[in-house]
Amino acid sequence: MSFFATFFEMLFQVLAFCILIRAVMSWFPAKPGNQFVAFFHQITEPIIGPLRRIIPPLGGTIDITPMIAFVLLQVASSYAGSLA
Repeated sequence: MSFFATFFEMLFQVLAFCILIRAVMSWFPAKPGNQFVAFFHQITEPIIGPLRRIIPPLGGTIDITPMIAFVLLQVASSYAGSLA
């Protein structure tokens, strides 16, 4: 497997994991300015933000964009892993 394929496969896996962490953290209250929460928002917002502009919340309250981003990153990781 080439270096770039491995690099992108790992990058997509790390980003998917960060989105998962962000989704779980959204279930719990956090203090404004929390560095841990801000870090995950900065890492994942470039992926989730554009999806939010395209996909509206279900019922006006349920945001499914983290799930869609997670699936897209898993597909991209799988594709990058298949490149040799």
